[in-house]
Amino acid sequence: MTRKISIQTTGSHYPAFVGQHILEENLRQILADYCSDKIFALVDENVFKLHWNGFAPLLESMTKHFHFLIIPQGEQSKSTIWWSKIMDFLLMNGARRNTPLIVFGGGVTGDLGGFAAATALRGLPLIHVPTTLLAMVDSSIGGKTGVNHDTGKNLIGSFYQPVSVIADVNFLDTLPDKEWINGLSEILKYGAIRDSEIFNMAEIFLSKNFRTADPATLIRLISTCVQIKADIVEQDEFESGQRAFLNYGHTFAHALEKACNYNTISHGEAVFLGMLAAQKLSVLTGGTLEEDYLDKFRSLYTYRVSKEELSLEKLTEYMQSDKKRTGSSINFVLLEAWQHPVLKTVTDKQLISAAWSVVIDEL
Repeated sequence: MTRKISIQTTGSHYPAFVGQHILEENLRQILADYCSDKIFALVDENVFKLHWNGFAPLLESMTKHFHFLIIPQGEQSKSTIWWSKIMDFLLMNGARRNTPLIVFGGGVTGDLGGFAAATALRGLPLIHVPTTLLAMVDSSIGGKTGVNHDTGKNLIGSFYQPVSVIADVNFLDTLPDKEWINGLSEILKYGAIRDSEIFNMAEIFLSKNFRTADPATLIRLISTCVQIKADIVEQDEFESGQRAFLNYGHTFAHALEKACNYNTISHGEAVFLGMLAAQKLSVLTGGTLEEDYLDKFRSLYTYRVSKEELSLEKLTEYMQSDKKRTGSSINFVLLEAWQHPVLKTVTDKQLISAAWSVVIDEL
């Protein structure tokens, strides 16, 4: 079973494929469009350990010259240091403007590899092969690329669309439970801002055997999320309007990640906590959220950070460095009601502190 979602942007039109056992067929078709005797690949180190022996011969059979670079796992790889290493890897091995770059990995490798593709020779053909649930439903779609800076997350980057996305759920077989739950956070985000049916579909995660759920159900859930993001990106490619709704919970989440030095909390964990805070702030600023759709998923999350390690003052300070802030006030994606997101500027620090208290109480 394969689902194909077409994504149309200002300057490009590309497919996202979601299915099982779909990597080889789709990769061959895509690479056939490029008259290049070389293929480059960036591979997350965990993907390399678990899957490389399986698909390396496939890639080698598709070209005369195959080059790959292993990217260390973790947020620390989303840096200008690693961007520079990738530039050396590409340029010193003779990359040309028609040389495809395939990126195998989760959000970190995808964001880093996307930025490298955008900037090497002013643009290489980029093929995303997301290998985590979070990357399949979110970060591989829409063309956001970037690396982190000491002052904040994703502050250096560009919008650069891939030529294709191939989300093969076979990669999820080796994904740790914790990474499944990280992906769940972004899935729930789509439920909050657009489609409440997602909350029902996501109940597969409440089963002890969620990893062995029917692949068709999982493919449908992933495809639904991809379609929502595709629809939003098509209408607002460069985040000047409604694309900002995709950042529901993320203003809190990014500050939380920075407070934890991008180490003791994962992006998915931070997003879930950020959505709890945004839900609280939505109510405090006039939103009507009669049902708590997120509550039944709370027990799935465990945290390595304690409330004693966090400072409300620091968390608020880090929010000020969010790249989406355009003035002295902080802009939030909030909900007037479920599936009705709105951008609001909140100046009352007491309300923001009250929203943060939900996060503190959760830890």
